[in-house]
Amino acid sequence: MVRFLHTADWQLGMTRHFLGSESQPRFAAARVEVIRTIGALAAAEGCGFVVVAGDVFETNHVERQVVERALDAMAATPAVTFYLLPGNHDPLDAASVFRSPTFLRHRPANVVVLDAPGPVPVAPGVELLAVPWHHKHPLSDLVADAMAGLTADGTARIVVAHGAIDWLSADRANPAAIAAAPLEAALADGRIAYVALGDRHSTTSVGSTGRIWYAGAPEPTDFREIDPGNAVLVDLADETVTTEPRAVGTWHFVAHEAQLAGSADVGALHTFLDGFADKARTIVRLCLVGQLGLVDMVTLDEVLDHHTQLFASLERWERGSELVVLPADGDFGALQLAGFARDGLADLEAQAHGAAGRVAQDALALLYRLVGGAA
Repeated sequence: MVRFLHTADWQLGMTRHFLGSESQPRFAAARVEVIRTIGALAAAEGCGFVVVAGDVFETNHVERQVVERALDAMAATPAVTFYLLPGNHDPLDAASVFRSPTFLRHRPANVVVLDAPGPVPVAPGVELLAVPWHHKHPLSDLVADAMAGLTADGTARIVVAHGAIDWLSADRANPAAIAAAPLEAALADGRIAYVALGDRHSTTSVGSTGRIWYAGAPEPTDFREIDPGNAVLVDLADETVTTEPRAVGTWHFVAHEAQLAGSADVGALHTFLDGFADKARTIVRLCLVGQLGLVDMVTLDEVLDHHTQLFASLERWERGSELVVLPADGDFGALQLAGFARDGLADLEAQAHGAAGRVAQDALALLYRLVGGAA
């Protein structure tokens, strides 16, 4: 039996525009630290090696520190060999990070770059079929090219590839899309045993065989991903293959829609946000829908201001939000406005129902906070 871990899409050096100066370094550090987690998991499970199916680095122009820290993290488990496949983010072009002086100088013995298409022996009777990218825009199905001429000769072959499989590709005209049907045929007749894919950041089993997998990103990168933060533990035994996704990530992306119609709903949102155990590693995007009075809106702003200090990122998704703020009877009555302030209030209340409603609503909320706070 051969046991290994399948991972992909580390994208080391990635930045996120919504992370601030305090959160971004922690996000970057977690993407390196998860390499140590993967290595430790592989060692604990008796894996002989780890395959990284493309996009090890975010680009070929990452900082030297990113490269050195990544190699140091892999060196932490010297008994586990890491096989790195160049993908579309870090192809083997003239500027390849894998050919940089920093990478070559600091690469430990247990790190192997799959820099040429074709077989790489990894154990008796077992080999990787490497499918690296040499530039960002291939004009053919690289997997099909690498599999041409394969025969079922008793070798357990693990295809290590990167890219969109045709069943899941949004671009039907993409010449580099990986054809799924030939893969399933090759699995059925024994030419290959498993397909380790990268590119899709959601952990995904493709087709009906249970032998074609996207490992997903080991640390999540976006709100749209489904079940990221895993590596796939794979066992090859004779003619059977078993797979088990294992959680390795520590960060979370959460998109949440809140229906707001009064103070109870604002309280429920506060309870929801307060319930996260590791806010410093959680990125939240809120879609706020409904209608609030000014008093409830001020409370909502206080809730959001408080939790913004706790989460790695907490942002209101303006494009998806439809929150109307309208003054309720009595909102300003106790504040005893007079003169220009009373006239301005009347104008804003009138505009809050018109074309400039959103600006007027924000202005009313600000006026309430200023006058209410002064009172």
